[in-house]
Amino acid sequence: MSNDNKGAAKRPYRSEVMKTGPVKAAARAMLRGMGLDDEDISQPFVGVVSSHGEMSPCNIRLAEVSEEARRGIYREGGTPREFTTISVSDGLVNGHTGMHFSLMSREAIADSIEIVMRGHQYDGLLCIGACDKNFPGMMMALTRLNVPGAFLNGGPALPGRFKGKPAEVKTVGEYTGKLIAKQSTLEELEAVSRAAWPASGCCAGQFTANTMGMVAEVFGFAPLGSSTIPSVYSQRRAMARQAGRQLMKTVEANFPLPRDLVTRKSLENACAAVAATGGSTNAALHIPAIANEAGIEFTIDDVAAVFERTPLITHLSPSGPYLYADLHEIGGVPVILKQLLDGGYLHGDCLTSTGTTLAEALADAPDADGKIVMPITEPRTQGGGLSVLKGNLAPDGAVIKNAGLEVTRFTGPARVFESEEHCLQSVLANEIQDGDVIVVRNEGPVGGPGMRELVTVTALLYGMGKGESTALVTDGRFSGASRGLCVGYVTPEAAKGGLIALVEEGDTITVDVEGKALNLEVADDVLAARRAAFKESDRSGKAYIAAAGYAQKYVACVGPATRGAVTHSGNVDWRNEALKDEK
Repeated sequence: MSNDNKGAAKRPYRSEVMKTGPVKAAARAMLRGMGLDDEDISQPFVGVVSSHGEMSPCNIRLAEVSEEARRGIYREGGTPREFTTISVSDGLVNGHTGMHFSLMSREAIADSIEIVMRGHQYDGLLCIGACDKNFPGMMMALTRLNVPGAFLNGGPALPGRFKGKPAEVKTVGEYTGKLIAKQSTLEELEAVSRAAWPASGCCAGQFTANTMGMVAEVFGFAPLGSSTIPSVYSQRRAMARQAGRQLMKTVEANFPLPRDLVTRKSLENACAAVAATGGSTNAALHIPAIANEAGIEFTIDDVAAVFERTPLITHLSPSGPYLYADLHEIGGVPVILKQLLDGGYLHGDCLTSTGTTLAEALADAPDADGKIVMPITEPRTQGGGLSVLKGNLAPDGAVIKNAGLEVTRFTGPARVFESEEHCLQSVLANEIQDGDVIVVRNEGPVGGPGMRELVTVTALLYGMGKGESTALVTDGRFSGASRGLCVGYVTPEAAKGGLIALVEEGDTITVDVEGKALNLEVADDVLAARRAAFKESDRSGKAYIAAAGYAQKYVACVGPATRGAVTHSGNVDWRNEALKDEK
């Protein structure tokens, strides 16, 4: 039987256009050059993309996960086609100019996957990520392509131990702050650095990577219970094979597709899970960005509504003592989702990757343990662990993680810095005083460019004992590990004419978490005079970074943080509305 007659036993596959018929004989020659036989060529082709590489401990074991996923695909009658995409490690690019390219990498990841998938017309896609921007970038690609797809988290790292307590990357940053405050020694700092990351995996707490791994489970892209399996556990290999087998069932049925999974209801579910766990504030960027790929207009206002109505029910780091390895031991993310479902905070009729509803999939999920995950009837707080603030300083919105905060209203004089570097100089010199409101501007999507995260600043402040005796306001963003009175994602940003550009040293700023407000206490006529006198040259941004290369293209396309800082319009024509407002 010739290969020309194979490949469409059940239905035509996308990949047939690449490999079937007399005209594609040369393509079949190339496929045979990779060791494929006629049966392999006749089967559906499934892309398996990972961010494997030596960029970080998060990515270094992903080739093993990819290999097992490919075995699962091949076992169920698919031909896996492996490729890789980029990754930028936030942990290694923090505090220097490399951080400009972290959020930018999310778009490059999504775009690069799209290019390979559309170019080669693969019939399905399994994504394997393990660092902050891999997760949303891959989910954006899945949703954009809308071919049968799945996602796997490469797995969190196990924590180390220091002085009898768990230690991870957040611990190291805070010990650096203690050193500056003369509450620790250089020897202690080096010791905790050696102890904090004993093996591969992404950050151990509910930071950005694990927050988005949880979101992948909520959407149905990832198998329930998969995201908490530590990177070094052999169980992850079996999970990868299972995911590959399940994906082939989806390929054969052509259902459910990513846009069957990413709906307004599932987007609300994702926000509820983030709020309930005190997850990363970066989720407020990434969830709207994924929605954009599905053609759903889901802005910071939609995120805010869910954050406000969802209780905080976990004690996960950075707002609690427990890490992802601890959550895994009690049953993983399904434990959290079952509590939210029982309390009426999730839409149980959303689909999972198996085609069952979320409610059906959670029927046998374990109960809350009362320590890591609280029963829904006994939440830590009635509102969620994150809040969206608005006011004259952020009329379009800003985000704060309020999980674990003791201070919920803060008023103080502004200490103004034109960039993260300028701020770091003062923090390292111990020049920040209790009561100060630190303002770091020109760090937004355009002004940064790339919206750097200020985790180095937040970790140092917390380690110095100033995490809640000072406040930080920025048009940049934060790490999932950030904690304290940190308000970020201020929109409009300074580079787009936001009021944050007009703040002067000594101005009074009020952060009101309970009132969901962020205000600059300066008279309107004074602000009007400042705006009239303001010159574009007064901005001390990093425009030189955007003068050429990828950053130039990014700045030309990127939208506001409140809409996900996306670089294309999806199916939502909000850019025209924004232009009307400017006119």
